[in-house]
Amino acid sequence: MKNETVILKGLVIQSSRNIINIRVDTPNGQIEYECRIKGKVLKDQENLYNPIAPGDWVIAECQNDSNNAMVISVEERKNLFSRYNQKGNASQLLAANIDYVLCLCTPVSPPFRPRFLDRVLLQADIAKVEAIVICNKIDLECNDLDVEERLEEYNNIGYKVLRVSAKTGEGIDELRSIITGKTSVLIGQSGVGKSSLLNTLQPGLDIKEGHLNEKYDRGNHTTTLSILYEITNLSKDLNKKTYIIDTPGVRRFFPDGIKSNEVVNYMNEFAPLAGKCSFGLSCSHKTERGCKIMEAVHAGIIHEDRYESFLRIYDDLKGKEADEY
Repeated sequence: MKNETVILKGLVIQSSRNIINIRVDTPNGQIEYECRIKGKVLKDQENLYNPIAPGDWVIAECQNDSNNAMVISVEERKNLFSRYNQKGNASQLLAANIDYVLCLCTPVSPPFRPRFLDRVLLQADIAKVEAIVICNKIDLECNDLDVEERLEEYNNIGYKVLRVSAKTGEGIDELRSIITGKTSVLIGQSGVGKSSLLNTLQPGLDIKEGHLNEKYDRGNHTTTLSILYEITNLSKDLNKKTYIIDTPGVRRFFPDGIKSNEVVNYMNEFAPLAGKCSFGLSCSHKTERGCKIMEAVHAGIIHEDRYESFLRIYDDLKGKEADEY
């Protein structure tokens, strides 16, 4: 019967500010719908850069003879992973309902960038999602001893570290065993091999792979929106689906959802010392006497580079707060 309104529950696979693509499982297979948001149904999210993210489950309505639909509500979320979009001056939702944050980096080509990793790891802890550091391109020769030292430091402070090569396949089986039956979001700067890794995990995806800019030794953007991919044939249990949400490569990741004085509560090795300084929670951890954070840095308990990351994040958030005030 034509023109009959049908109510659907679908998984968001891609979302911009105005258009949401969802996938609906039916007895006859999967059907994709292009949706828009109906009226003011998401009033509480009007200040977001985008109100819906890949990984979200939504309720939509459509006519039974159409592949266009209207989102009428968003199902309750387990979690959200976001970043602060400085250009849009708003929170940008990158993924919803995830089990892992996969932080992708490279030892060389492009260079290892621990400052970026520290920000992504911080955001994972804000979202209360387990983060895994994945160092791709380990087939390339790297003579920088600092890279291995920093990877070991991430392991020491509680993060799982994997060394893989999308090109040779090294470490890929271990990664597969971890992500099977889970939903993960893949974060990394342009050029670290997110598309190559996805093509290795799921042959046949044929995602366009970018090339490094030789002059600046950094990647060119090939992904412009977060997109959810299903990784098949990883589990004999058909009910256990594996998803990876690929995100746009960004050169700078600005944390979202916390204030400057809260950063210390989320960085793993800093958190046990929060509030124990002579000036308590008002300590900036820069110059004050009796600062337990600075004492831990001098004692080698906190790595100097992690402390430097902390200071930069603190200053960035402090600057944002001043602008808002």
